[in-house]
Amino acid sequence: MWGRYTRPKHLVPFQREIIETPDGDDLVLDHLASGNGAGRPVPHLILLHGLEGSSYSVYMQGMLALAAARGWHGTAVNFRSCARDPNNILFMMPNKRPRMYHSGETTDFDFVARTLAARFPESPIIAVGVSLGGNALLKWLGEHPGQAIVKAAATISVPYDLAAGSTHLETPIGRFYLKNFLKTLKPKALTAARRFPEAAARIDVERTKRSETFWEYDDAATGPLHGFHDALDYYTRSSSLGFVDKITTPTLCVSAADDPFLPPPILPQVKDRKAPCVELVVTPRGGHVGFITGPHPWKPRFWAEDLVISWLAGKI
Repeated sequence: MWGRYTRPKHLVPFQREIIETPDGDDLVLDHLASGNGAGRPVPHLILLHGLEGSSYSVYMQGMLALAAARGWHGTAVNFRSCARDPNNILFMMPNKRPRMYHSGETTDFDFVARTLAARFPESPIIAVGVSLGGNALLKWLGEHPGQAIVKAAATISVPYDLAAGSTHLETPIGRFYLKNFLKTLKPKALTAARRFPEAAARIDVERTKRSETFWEYDDAATGPLHGFHDALDYYTRSSSLGFVDKITTPTLCVSAADDPFLPPPILPQVKDRKAPCVELVVTPRGGHVGFITGPHPWKPRFWAEDLVISWLAGKI
């Protein structure tokens, strides 16, 4: 909460690029071009934001600023339907296909990573995913054991078990998050149903309007819109908990034991299942994408962001 409402949303300048996906949609990339060369290939950082975030999310800006300070290049990927208008970051730009994004969607990241690897063959590619974006990144890594595109990866506050996390959020503090997310998620689904006959045939409009939990919303909209039978099918097939044992890429995962998105039993399961190349760091406190430190509340440091960028620098 502190970071969201007090941190600047314009720490770094962007060069925007819109690329066409293989299925004919637009994918909005915001590039940070600060590499200094220094006689060697400049690392290229790919960032994936969380649910209803964008390249202007404060944690994205924070990590891109850290990357810029190291002379790296960077690319913030805006998931479909999440890109903000640079002149009005409250306005989300609509996409052109009858689909949006979800926790298990990995084809867009795959497309971006391969595109950047082809453009900059000498630059080591590293990646960070936050919350939903972290789940998608871990799933992609598990889907591609032995891949050589991404040299190292890191995640912050991943909801490893989507079904357990959805149920866990049906608490007083969880409903605070739910209310804010559903405020923008439901209009997106209803707009898709109005714009696209294919989406209208899949989304249960009335149930979407009435949904008050992630499970209800995903059962009525996210799941069927993206080819899943229902919410449980979506959660089961998309949770990164089922993929962490297949990862072969050096990966750092940072979570807090008091994350309101994550029931306490899940992190021990991650520890037991993860591949040896996955390093799990769990702090007693930190909340969901919080991890605030420093002696002065008016000038805090964001510990997890510092950690993942430093850790990635040591892997390239």
